[in-house]
Amino acid sequence: MSKNEDPKFIQVRYTDVPGRFLAKYVAKNKEYDIENLYKYGIGFDGSSVRGFADINESDLMLFPDKLTSRIITENGLMIPGYAVISVIANVYRGFGHGRLSKDPRYVSQCMEEHLKQKGLLCQIGAEVECFIFDDIGLSATRDSDGDESEPKVISIEQYGAGKYPIRTKEGYDAPPFQDSLSAFRFEVSEILTRCYDIDVTNLMHEVASSGQIEINFKHSTLTRTADNVQIYKDVVRNVAKQHNRVSNFMPKPIFNHKNLGSINGNDNGSGMHTSISLWDRSDGNNGKTNTFYDQNDDYAEISQIARYFIGGILDHASSLAAFVTPTVNSYYRLIPGFEAPIYVAWARGNRSTVIRVPVDEKNNYKTKRIEFRAPDPSANPYLAFSAIVAAGHDGIKNKIEPGNPIDKNVYKMTDFERSSFGIKSLPTSLDESLGALKSDSEYLDVSFRNDLIDTYLMLKEEEIAQIGKDSMKAKQFMLYYDV
Repeated sequence: MSKNEDPKFIQVRYTDVPGRFLAKYVAKNKEYDIENLYKYGIGFDGSSVRGFADINESDLMLFPDKLTSRIITENGLMIPGYAVISVIANVYRGFGHGRLSKDPRYVSQCMEEHLKQKGLLCQIGAEVECFIFDDIGLSATRDSDGDESEPKVISIEQYGAGKYPIRTKEGYDAPPFQDSLSAFRFEVSEILTRCYDIDVTNLMHEVASSGQIEINFKHSTLTRTADNVQIYKDVVRNVAKQHNRVSNFMPKPIFNHKNLGSINGNDNGSGMHTSISLWDRSDGNNGKTNTFYDQNDDYAEISQIARYFIGGILDHASSLAAFVTPTVNSYYRLIPGFEAPIYVAWARGNRSTVIRVPVDEKNNYKTKRIEFRAPDPSANPYLAFSAIVAAGHDGIKNKIEPGNPIDKNVYKMTDFERSSFGIKSLPTSLDESLGALKSDSEYLDVSFRNDLIDTYLMLKEEEIAQIGKDSMKAKQFMLYYDV
């Protein structure tokens, strides 16, 4: 039996508070067989993981979740000649003191348990956009003004780089002769399906030039979808590395800091549009009734429960931004003119509002959902999805009406028109969204502990301090290059 067929190593994955998907490796032997890891776990230094523990309380444990165990061959692992048993772990405090409240996966599991007690099951679908660049030039040099030199994004799809460049904002469903990444997307899809049992659906070139892609996978439960987002980002990065390319999940890697609204030097950013539906699993129903669906609703076939859920998200949109648009760079994406959802409103089939109710199909309870368009791929998916559902749940609990739908292109409205409709905007900076979170976090109590929120605020304030008021790319790329 070859090394590739009989893995000698175990890869244990877990996620820190900001959202980085970490990996610990264990040599498989009599002491560290996978079954022993399930039973006894493995210790690690929590003080070396962002947001987990101080040095005086740093002994933490990883207990793998058996349901996530997969054998990843060398083609999926991208390490020639080796395979591993890969598994996602839950984080515990040492000395038998129970789960770590700052473990992002624990937050999503608590949210699921809370819904279960209410007889509900949440389904989440994530559309994760990103860029695949041929290279990113990061330089430590400074220009004549003493400023750090800006990173240079290099893509064969740019003018002057390839034979068939794609114009700014004209990359959506690019034809094969222009699409430089079709084979890349196919390879990622095959790895996700073969190695991780992730059901891929759509694979597309997205709107931006310079190599923007999106690969969709089938919706699943809250924690499982967050797991899949982490795996997807990991696979994309590994495949890009294998082909001597660079994947980038920054919300807005291509921007002109001198004029963010101009077509020159700017292009669409990357989002993580998130679809949500709630299913009734009470009284032996086993999750077969979509509580968001109402065939008698003439507007969008959505129920009153769905409207309350929307109302909760809109009501808490500013504080939600701290989790769904969680980086300084996120707010360079939230600029009018680049399809970014900055207006706090809802409607059916309207991509200019922050919540869209898809109406592709009619009379189909299976596909009825709402789409929250604010999130971006720099978010920690466990925290972002949990916060979204907590806000929607609060809307149901308190019967928060979302107001009338806005069936107009909100981008083209005047400020007076938006004001007359009561349309507000999302925060314009990370600092503003953190301020909103400090004053509006009670709805998160169903799954977020106060120590996690305090730690999260501290980490994000440190990010703001590192970048300062510098609007140039250099510091943002150095901080978020691998977000």
